[in-house]
Amino acid sequence: AGVASRREAERLIEQGRVSVNGTHLDSPAFTVEPDDVVMVDGERIGEKPALRLWRLYKTEGAVVTRKDERGRKTVFDLLPEDVRHVVAVGRLDMNTEGLLLMTNDGELARWLELPETGWARRYRVRVYGRPNEEMLAKLKAGMTVDGIRYGSVEATIDSQTGANAWMTVTLREGKNREIRNLMDALELSVNRLLRTAYGPFQLGALKRGKCEEVTGKVLKEQLGGQWVERIQKARR
Repeated sequence: AGVASRREAERLIEQGRVSVNGTHLDSPAFTVEPDDVVMVDGERIGEKPALRLWRLYKTEGAVVTRKDERGRKTVFDLLPEDVRHVVAVGRLDMNTEGLLLMTNDGELARWLELPETGWARRYRVRVYGRPNEEMLAKLKAGMTVDGIRYGSVEATIDSQTGANAWMTVTLREGKNREIRNLMDALELSVNRLLRTAYGPFQLGALKRGKCEEVTGKVLKEQLGGQWVERIQKARR
């Protein structure tokens, strides 16, 4: 694409600076298709297609990686045949289900993941134990667990049935296993974790394992600003 000579390109790959569809290359022996998303130092090369975004209901047990060395199901196995050259917005651990956003634009994915973007992630959480107002206050104040500082987390207790309770938890950082680590620190054991919203995008009535594209109209309304021009050709 005129970015570097063959030798320079090989050096960029060796330095881990080149990715294709969100996966960093470790060898130049790789065939790039015309509609692949190739990035160098986080910047996409070649002409950018219209920006697109999908809502995926990630099932429990699926891992957020393109290829799993242990042969486990990945979120990419859930996608329709015509949705391939995409990257996930953030991650959900293997045992978490619910809304996972997928996009064909790596720059958008990174922007949506930034805490500075300010988009809340909302979850329904079932725990074994009896949460109380004191625990909610600790979450809201922010907690330090195993040397990691977690910011303010909004939580409500929705119901208590026997030894299990349902809670709604809203956070803005999305650190690795944040909810599970916080609940463990409160001596509550998470036995189901479902993400229901990422910013303005909702899981809604989407079925398990299904994927649905967000319309260009909705993208313009929710993203606006710097992204509008790149949404112009998105499907209506």
